[in-house]
Amino acid sequence: MARGAGPRRPAKLGKHEGVAGKRPAHAPIVKAIRPRADRALPVPAKSASRSKGRGKYNPTSSERIDEILRRLDHTYPDVTCALIHKDPWELLVATILSAQSTDVRVNMVTPALFTKYPTVQDFARLEPQQLEPDVRSTGFFRNKSKSVVGAARRVVNDFGGKVPENMDDLLTLPGVARKTANVVLGTWFKKSEGVVVDTHVHRISRRLELTKNDDPKKIEQDLMKVIPREKWTLFSHQIIWHGRKRCVARSSKCAECPLENICHAEDKTWSTVEKHETER
Repeated sequence: MARGAGPRRPAKLGKHEGVAGKRPAHAPIVKAIRPRADRALPVPAKSASRSKGRGKYNPTSSERIDEILRRLDHTYPDVTCALIHKDPWELLVATILSAQSTDVRVNMVTPALFTKYPTVQDFARLEPQQLEPDVRSTGFFRNKSKSVVGAARRVVNDFGGKVPENMDDLLTLPGVARKTANVVLGTWFKKSEGVVVDTHVHRISRRLELTKNDDPKKIEQDLMKVIPREKWTLFSHQIIWHGRKRCVARSSKCAECPLENICHAEDKTWSTVEKHETER
């Protein structure tokens, strides 16, 4: 075949002569987009455990509650109230004194206090001012002295010297609100009438997303709805101990926490799971 008589071959650039720059009708238009130096490209949103496609996240599901309780039982199987006492009156006094104080501080005060005033009748004969020096180190000692003496007089005059065993009567005692009543009923009388909501329970129940409320009464109601009644007293003690040992307020020990991989608290110090924004 003579030179030049054969069919033309495609050019090395892949363009046929005479059609350079033309686009087939079926080919899509592709435009190269270069990011501007002053405009950051959007970052894909981080996938969440509660996102669409994975099922709605329910922090109070029965499965999650059961798992929390199982792990607490394994870690804190036999914990009880840390306040030292030998009868319901001593427990009542110690709990009143523990407000805005620590159990350690109260336990430093009460042995000498109960040696000096062995019975509820001894407290009932006091004037509040007489008690103030003995409880000063627990803080708010004037109000606490009034409450303890007032409670002693009510127990002696209205209940025959015996601490009442029901919520309604306990709430009539000066210085006694639901927290104190729940401590006495649950710890001494083994009656589950509610959940003790102290500072630890308040903080940790919110961190575990068991409640969105900030008021102790509402928190107690929320916890009573999701925690089995037979667990109310033990759960309170377990969470209180957990707050002292691991889930401390200022710098939680998340790497040591038995609940770490089912806790999504926003302020965790270490996490293997996604953190959830705290409800405001």
